[in-house]
Amino acid sequence: MTVILILAALFALLLIRVPVAFALGGLGLAMLVLGGFSPLMAPQAILSTLDGFILLAVPLFLLMSNVLLKGGVGRDLFAAVHAWVGHWPGGLAVATILSCGIFAAISGSSVATAATIGTVAIPEMIGRGYQKRFVYGLLAAGGTLGILIPPSIPMIVYAFVTEQSVLDLFLAGIGPGLLLVAMFIVFSMIYARWFGGFKPEPATGWNERGLATLRALPAVLLAGYVIGVIYTGAATPTEAAALGLAGALVITLAMRRLTFKAFREAIFDSMVTTVAILLIVAGAKVFGKAITLYRIPQDISVFISQTIDTPLTFIVVVSIVLLVMGLVFEALSMVLIMTPVLLPAALALGIDPVWFGVYMVVMVECALITPPVGLNLYVIQSVAKAGLTDVSRGVLPFLLLMLLSVVILYVWTDLALYIPFKL
Repeated sequence: MTVILILAALFALLLIRVPVAFALGGLGLAMLVLGGFSPLMAPQAILSTLDGFILLAVPLFLLMSNVLLKGGVGRDLFAAVHAWVGHWPGGLAVATILSCGIFAAISGSSVATAATIGTVAIPEMIGRGYQKRFVYGLLAAGGTLGILIPPSIPMIVYAFVTEQSVLDLFLAGIGPGLLLVAMFIVFSMIYARWFGGFKPEPATGWNERGLATLRALPAVLLAGYVIGVIYTGAATPTEAAALGLAGALVITLAMRRLTFKAFREAIFDSMVTTVAILLIVAGAKVFGKAITLYRIPQDISVFISQTIDTPLTFIVVVSIVLLVMGLVFEALSMVLIMTPVLLPAALALGIDPVWFGVYMVVMVECALITPPVGLNLYVIQSVAKAGLTDVSRGVLPFLLLMLLSVVILYVWTDLALYIPFKL
């Protein structure tokens, strides 16, 4: 009953449009006071959270992706990929997904990936005869690769909450990320073959391919460099983010594409997003402290262990809960609220915490493209100047593919765990 009342109060606050950070923090503070605990625990929890070195990677990765966005690197990346695969069935769609995957390996941000590639790809695809709903859905879903293919901001937050290795989580995200890229590509090619209604493009000449690849090479090398220094242990994710930011500045300045005005806008956009993320982290920490003192995670864990006796049943139930929560919560809120509640029960059922982190991120991806709070829907709506209904309908087949990937991930756990622990 306590859990139901708390969730009802949280949903009520969100329905009256209280910002998520203040709804979480305010409700957590109220729970502390009503439970007879010291309200000073709230600022203590916030200070202990925000001084974490690992969280410094968040604004650095965001600023890096925004610098690349303002510097037009996404256009070069898309042009290079399109030059190689544009003549395939659904070539533009395939190029869009591959560009999203590569940019995801640079930015770690779903919103930045959707905005960067969407700005270039949407006019091209619609101009070539692709149905608008398919285009919107493809870009919204492709953008979600930004938080699965490492580096990933939600993985950093999950690692911070659970005290797991960020490197292990990044490595575990590679297999599922490549699986989703492949599934999106296959679906796009099938769509183009059977429902396209447009003419295939001629193959690009080798000279044009070479020039396009050369223009995009700095961004690809930057992605490889950032990932490489993390995986080899040469730098922590935070240090790698700083090195990536420096590399992004060098690339965009060398190309003479980053003006002072654009750089100032990149800083401002990154600052706004960072403040929003850290406010949510702080609010969720207060809320998490309160529910821990109320022993809610322990009670839920006991309830689950008494009523759910198999990992499969647990994953099915949790998936339904996360899909429902995704209708009203944004991505990081789901990770911060549900991880402390669900992880003890998952561990009791023998589920690996790194695998569970990847699973949580995939489910969070689904939340990014489900209305009314799916951020990627609003990003694509803004970029395309389209109706939210068209964007929402367009993502449906991709949402089903993402849920199918969860099934594959459960059946084939080594898809996530082989690289970090067995390679």
